Amino acid sequence: MAIQTAERVSFSKASDNVIYQRHLIAYEHAKNFVKGKTLEIGCGEGYGIEILSELATEYVAVDKFLAELSEAESQKSNVSFHQMTIPPLAFENGIFDTVVTFQVIEHIEDDGAFASEISRVLKKGGKALITTPNRLMSLSRNPWHVREYTADELKSKLQKHFSHIEILGLFGNEKVNEYYNRNKASVEKITRFDIFNLQHKLPRQLLQIPYDLLNRWNRKKLLTDNSQLTSGIVMEDYFYEPVNNKCLDFMVIATK
Repeated sequence: MAIQTAERVSFSKASDNVIYQRHLIAYEHAKNFVKGKTLEIGCGEGYGIEILSELATEYVAVDKFLAELSEAESQKSNVSFHQMTIPPLAFENGIFDTVVTFQVIEHIEDDGAFASEISRVLKKGGKALITTPNRLMSLSRNPWHVREYTADELKSKLQKHFSHIEILGLFGNEKVNEYYNRNKASVEKITRFDIFNLQHKLPRQLLQIPYDLLNRWNRKKLLTDNSQLTSGIVMEDYFYEPVNNKCLDFMVIATK
């Protein structure tokens, strides 16, 4: 069964709305590239399947945990789900036209092997769409992440496995920035008690549950304090532009 952490964003939780909309815009942007036989690594609750599967001849979704796909998703003839821990990927070489993997690479211990496996299963000329948080905009250490990246670090990691790397930055409008600043102030109130900087000194596994509880509490508090702002942010409040240090996430379009 899946561990229902704050990392598993749900469209059914009002307190998750801002992060959920931030995830949706990635799938919307991916519609410009998805074609042919498509692999999604880390499908989570599967809400991206409904958005992208109609653009693919075959849509293969994988996740570490068993995905509870909606009835509509499970009935699509071109959609299949495989439960697996990756890397490696249990697929043959060069069989996918597109690989989609959003907010996953930061969770992978061997990110080099992960990138290599994505390249291996892609056809020549195929594209990998990868999103991950911008480390420079993170508000605290996230112990569920093995590591986070700057744009240069991410490009350096991926260019060993792909012929061309393009990186876009995800930004938000005034509403998104207001939520970010409120969230930042709230997180700073919590982390001020970490006078020994334990969040960066302790093994991340020891911090995961406390972090998750505080993260859930903080999201609910932000919803309670300003429900109109939290609930009112929609996908269109986010947008992609050329990458810089102030973006929230990176969107990589990597070509094999």
